[in-house]
Amino acid sequence: MMSPPPTSTVNRALYPALLDALARAVGPANVLVEGDLSGYELDWRRRWHGRAGAVVRPQSTAEVAAVVKACAAHGASIVPQGGNTGLVGGGVPDDTGRQVVLSLQRMQRVRQLDTPNLTLTVEAGCVLQAAQEAARQAGLWLPLSLAAEGSCTIGGNLATNAGGTQVLRFGNARSLCLGLEVVTADGAVWEGLSGLRKDNTGFDLRDVFIGSEGTLGIITAATLALQPAPRSRTTALAACESLAQALSLLDRGRRRLGPALTGFEVMGRFALALVAQHFPQIQQPLPAAPWMVLLEQSSVEDDETARATFESMLEQALEAGDCIDAVVASSLAQSAALWHLRESIPLAQSEEGLNVKHDIALPVSAVPEFVATTDAALLAAFPGARLVNFGHLGDGNLHYNVQAPPGDAAAEFLQRNEAAINRLVYDAVQQRGGSFSAEHGIGRLKVHELAERKSAVAVDLMRRLKRAWDPHGILNPGRVVEV
Repeated sequence: MMSPPPTSTVNRALYPALLDALARAVGPANVLVEGDLSGYELDWRRRWHGRAGAVVRPQSTAEVAAVVKACAAHGASIVPQGGNTGLVGGGVPDDTGRQVVLSLQRMQRVRQLDTPNLTLTVEAGCVLQAAQEAARQAGLWLPLSLAAEGSCTIGGNLATNAGGTQVLRFGNARSLCLGLEVVTADGAVWEGLSGLRKDNTGFDLRDVFIGSEGTLGIITAATLALQPAPRSRTTALAACESLAQALSLLDRGRRRLGPALTGFEVMGRFALALVAQHFPQIQQPLPAAPWMVLLEQSSVEDDETARATFESMLEQALEAGDCIDAVVASSLAQSAALWHLRESIPLAQSEEGLNVKHDIALPVSAVPEFVATTDAALLAAFPGARLVNFGHLGDGNLHYNVQAPPGDAAAEFLQRNEAAINRLVYDAVQQRGGSFSAEHGIGRLKVHELAERKSAVAVDLMRRLKRAWDPHGILNPGRVVEV
């Protein structure tokens, strides 16, 4: 872990000529080199602390291109940053004081809403919640939803191929993106903001940039696919004795509700106990159980018809033993409260202290056996460790986190045991054909895991792509793949 940032950041190491060029590109007021820059240099988890040579805040794609050209001319590396809500250290600078943080937060415009085409074009710094609202005002729906949607940005969502709670039906951010505008490593602008569903003209450059975490190009705008707004939504919380029972409930929900089942989240007992401990004001409407499942149906049917179908499905699930208890939200406020319960788990973990985070994906059918076996192995190897298990069971993505034993210093536990815990968990995931990174990205945290666990051919292809598209290594170096 890196040392805490200094209280003052006035001793910058960038060349004066570069600072002058950056000031010409974006205006002197938008080149920050002094004062408290911790909002750009410290990640959301408060784990990664860096030191920027400068923070540059462009307001247009042309200004981004000018910044990239200036940095390329002076051999300075660039760290693109959106809302700085990442969890793998990909969006904060290193501690050399020589990297330029390129903040896209001033690029917030909604460029176009094409209602007949069901598309929304926004700039990279547009906050996800603002993009959702722009769609909502037109009677449409952007079905990308994350706990950090009030602060994360569209550029960051696409750079990491974010997932969230609607992947079960609509897929990751990649599936919702039709086109991109990108500034390349030499300062050229690729204008690929197509709203086409079909465009078979050569390599799909869009898909290469999505998920590349700013290492191949800087996303400046995107065209997103929208959906007609659902006429009704029904949310429920169900208690299960086991993950196998939860999977039976998932199977029943899929068969009965079909594509209307848009959310299926699982929360372990200890995860919700942390919420109760740190946020006692948040009501938990069912008695504690080994597992809670949050289900949501989004339907084009009228509210009464959709609700009746949903409640009938839950009644059958209770009768068949797919769950042991359930409660259905009777209002939008109650539905929001159930989602708030789920989304408060990461915040409760943060209050409890640093933890070993895992963002894993498994075949859904493998989840119960994986959890049972890996839980036992972790507790045998690290007695007293507390397992915070929650996530998107509907698509096989778990946030399978390990908290220090009660009374242990969280940071010391992390430093002492993280490598061994990761090895145990990732080995178990790999044995079952899973992935060690489902939706958070690689960043700096998992670079060595990627080099070790992806095939040699895959890693070699990634390195060759990085060398070809960023030959001088100025775009987010040290992230995703080492060259």
